[in-house]
Amino acid sequence: MIRIEGATVAYRGRAALRDVSLHIGAGERVAIIGPNGAGKSTLLRLVAGLLAPATGSVELGGERVDRLDRLAVARRLAVVPQLPTLPFATSVEEVVALGRLPHEHPVRGMRPGDRAAVAAAIERVGVGHLLGRDARELSLGERQLVLLAMAVAQAAPILILDEPTVHLDLRHQVEVMELVGDLNARDGTTILAVLHDLGLAAHFFPRLVLLDRGRIVADGSPAEVLTPERVREVFGVDPEFVRLRAPR
Repeated sequence: MIRIEGATVAYRGRAALRDVSLHIGAGERVAIIGPNGAGKSTLLRLVAGLLAPATGSVELGGERVDRLDRLAVARRLAVVPQLPTLPFATSVEEVVALGRLPHEHPVRGMRPGDRAAVAAAIERVGVGHLLGRDARELSLGERQLVLLAMAVAQAAPILILDEPTVHLDLRHQVEVMELVGDLNARDGTTILAVLHDLGLAAHFFPRLVLLDRGRIVADGSPAEVLTPERVREVFGVDPEFVRLRAPR
């Protein structure tokens, strides 16, 4: 579903990603981890076609991202960003309905199937109690859940998430991770997420990709990637602070 070959991305002459190659198959659930400045969010933007690599290539479903228009990308991939901002007054249901734009009829707009998808996404994410409210007035955590509902309504085969739990309390962090796992297990959605919380990543993702200074330094199961030596070397902390549990 996602294929990156030898990709390098630079900002103002400084390499954010260096010769990165990553293959993610259909139905996989993968977390990107690493310290600040490692290139994690840059990698997600590369996959979404928001950045063009200086060298290398990116493919979604066997087609190069740079040869797809934005509508075609949106039918393949849904994105939940890290810091959601809304420039104007928009109700919660209107935000969720934006997920159906790639599927709407160009003239008739939303059809019954689109409305059903929006209603199902609202129920699945559990944001029905927020309906009717201006999304700008929600807490950051509530807004994050609404954007997750929008991505669910989009019904794309690939879902990428940039720090989806960063604004959530512990209970909602677990609920979001369980929902992401359910989308993967029940719907077959391919998941690619950036996470700072190594415990959440290790518990809910069977495959971790560790970035450090723009390079992939490890790729495998949580036990293979988060060895005591690597945690100490890459994150500069005592490995005792990282408690690993078997992934779901």
